Amino acid sequence: MSARAERLFEVFERLFAIRDECSCEILSECGLGDVTAKQISYLKVIDRHGDVTFSRLAEITRNSKPTVTEMVNRFVRMECAYRQKSPDDGRVTYIRLTEKGRMLANADRNALHRMIERMVQALDENELDLLVEILRKVG
Repeated sequence: MSARAERLFEVFERLFAIRDECSCEILSECGLGDVTAKQISYLKVIDRHGDVTFSRLAEITRNSKPTVTEMVNRFVRMECAYRQKSPDDGRVTYIRLTEKGRMLANADRNALHRMIERMVQALDENELDLLVEILRKVG
């Protein structure tokens, strides 16, 4: 790897470390420093699909209903989700996220916002404009 590429690697490695630090802050704020990436991915699915039932979540995640039930029970204990009966059909139960669950589901996005805030505070307007211009060239 060339020296230039190595410097770029080091810069991106530091940026990813800052993002991870911001993610850890968010998880810590939720009181859930030990939540797994898999659990967060399930919370994202619930958040993205809105009115999701146990059967639908099992289908989307390719898990059995008992596995989904166990996972949702864990989310309820973690205060990340709750069950809500359908007003139209009492046999149907939806899985809903609490504010904490939504915060975890969006932790990556929120961490990115925090990282960008750090950049905004550290760089002047010209540097920010240049950074945006450079990143648009590669993305």
